[in-house]
Amino acid sequence: MAGLFISFEGIDGAGKSTHIEGLAQALRAQGRTVTLTREPGGTPLAEKLRTLVLNDPMDAMTEALLVFAARRDHLQQLIEPALARGDVVLCDRFTDATYAYQGSGRGFDAQVLRVLEAWVQAMPASTALRQPDLTVWFDLDPAIAARRLTGARAPDKFEAQPADFFRRVAQGYAQRMAQDPQRFARIDAAQSREAVWQDALQAVKNRGWLT
Repeated sequence: MAGLFISFEGIDGAGKSTHIEGLAQALRAQGRTVTLTREPGGTPLAEKLRTLVLNDPMDAMTEALLVFAARRDHLQQLIEPALARGDVVLCDRFTDATYAYQGSGRGFDAQVLRVLEAWVQAMPASTALRQPDLTVWFDLDPAIAARRLTGARAPDKFEAQPADFFRRVAQGYAQRMAQDPQRFARIDAAQSREAVWQDALQAVKNRGWLT
């Protein structure tokens, strides 16, 4: 079977991690081999870069460059080989998060992000860029996300940002969805956990990838 690339997007507290695990189990139950990964991260080098990006102070350009450097290694070492094997790759965040967080959240130049995206995600022998086949966006009010995360763990530098930052992040996700609506499935993450799961499952079933 052909490989599939599905990304899960949204702010922390929206339920991505819970439901990405559930989808992995559902796909494996139907005989698919699943590669579960995340960004920044997914490879030893990219995980080191993740630690820097999430914790060390830096300007928005340095942040974006490190994120795309991690993404390049992730694509080369893990994502592309897995897709070539016919795996389903489930990735907790991908490039949409960079536009949402570094672009809209931090106010970094979207044109520079587009250049970096073109360099890093160019597919061999093709003019196309590697993008997910489906992006499931868990859209949640930042105030609700903050309540869910209270006391859960020590926040990283992004989780510690004020509510206005996350409102800009949500606008960034909405802009990305408007630019590529066929790729996105927006989920109302304020619903009950079971309702969110059913919506996420239906988004994959609608593509014919689960029965």
